[in-house]
Amino acid sequence: MKIGIISDSFRLPFAESIQKAASLGAAGVQKYMTYGDFCAENMTPSKISEIKSIMNANGLVFSAICGDFGWDFTHPQIVEKSKAVLEKAKELGCDIVTTHIGKLTEDDDDRMRLIRANALELAEYASSIGSYMASETGTEKASVLRKFLDSLGTTKGFAVNLDPANLVMCADDDPVQAVYILKDYIVHTHAKDGVRNKDGSWLEVPLGRGGVDWPEYLKALRESGYEGYLTIEREVGEDPAADIKLAVDFLNEKLK
Repeated sequence: MKIGIISDSFRLPFAESIQKAASLGAAGVQKYMTYGDFCAENMTPSKISEIKSIMNANGLVFSAICGDFGWDFTHPQIVEKSKAVLEKAKELGCDIVTTHIGKLTEDDDDRMRLIRANALELAEYASSIGSYMASETGTEKASVLRKFLDSLGTTKGFAVNLDPANLVMCADDDPVQAVYILKDYIVHTHAKDGVRNKDGSWLEVPLGRGGVDWPEYLKALRESGYEGYLTIEREVGEDPAADIKLAVDFLNEKLK
């Protein structure tokens, strides 16, 4: 498995964040493509070329692109906007776009039928260009996500970005068992940790200090045949660069 970093977690300009990721020994980075200069509609040929030059100069590739607009899959623009991100990610040499579908249920109601229809359209489109839309875990338990993905049929364009901390914090689920449940769909993972309090609130914490059993989690990924990225995400904290450095060191030690 390889170590990646969400470049936005550094809270630095893009070029500086890539230099920082390279200095920490990352093999790849994930970048948001949903706002500012990095919106898909702003990805002109010259911008694409500039980004590739920065990445090549630092010896990095994109582990994934984040295409999460903060919408669930009932939003009327979700298909159009997500297709644009898939296309621009492909131009950057990346075939994985991660997102959040929105809270899934096992109900057969109008909302879930719309979510399924939009997901299926994106799955078919992603597959047609050799890419994946990857739903991030944690909004629901892994078993519910698995049933949803199975319901899309044989098209494998919709996959999973497994975030173990989200499963602990938000879904009160076991990340280790989630690997075995979702193994057929996992194309990318986040390296993040967190705790869930008795009152249902949660807190993101540095790797190894939360509810993720990292030795068993990494063992499960290996047993499932996963060889992709463990992409470090740090959404809180006053010194994210220091926390990311600790996370890189932690993963390097666990991957020996």
